Amino acid sequence: GGMLADLRDGWREFTGRPWLWGIVVQFSVANAVVGAADAVYGPLVARDHLGGPAPWGVALAFFGGGTVAGALLMTRWQPRRLLLVGTLCVFPLALPSAALAVPVPVVVLCAVMFVTGLSVEVFGVSWMTALHQEIPEEKLSRVSAYDWFGSVALVPAAMALAGPAETAFGRPEALWGCAALVVVVTAAVLTVPDVRNLRRRTKAVAGAVPGAQEAVGDGTAVG
Repeated sequence: GGMLADLRDGWREFTGRPWLWGIVVQFSVANAVVGAADAVYGPLVARDHLGGPAPWGVALAFFGGGTVAGALLMTRWQPRRLLLVGTLCVFPLALPSAALAVPVPVVVLCAVMFVTGLSVEVFGVSWMTALHQEIPEEKLSRVSAYDWFGSVALVPAAMALAGPAETAFGRPEALWGCAALVVVVTAAVLTVPDVRNLRRRTKAVAGAVPGAQEAVGDGTAVG
């Protein structure tokens, strides 16, 4: 039907699921303020209070290490309430902004970045699992396009406004504002019933012996 028909089709799939567009709106704000904190304020705080770019680079490396740890964790952990667990793991995204606002010592900042990276990866795996479970395969690319567009749409504006915000309010105040916005939008999306209640689906293993136990979402078993 052409590109416009595909866009309309994907939009219907996207807007028809409150959990989907709600979390995309959440990340539209969260990605914007976290991007401003990490890309604009982080290097400035490192220059003025942490000893230069090297400590900030180490802190970012710890964030990367946290994502690896989160990925390894999710190879073993299969939470039943995918979006509830994933969304709760977005709250730590506020921690780096708060740590930079104080600012905390480098060792503490590295620990904060590691925990944040781990929690973000738990969300990422939970989110992608929910998309593949709930969205028809032939619609997934169209829905993902709206997901990605919405999730990064405000990042350029946040980058541009980071400097004026620091001038107007001060750097610590701007960073505390970033942290507060992450908490507010994450708490707001938890009011969506499907975010709290959507569960991992399980399927019987083909050829399984009748009466055998089947592992389900949170690691419990049913006979």
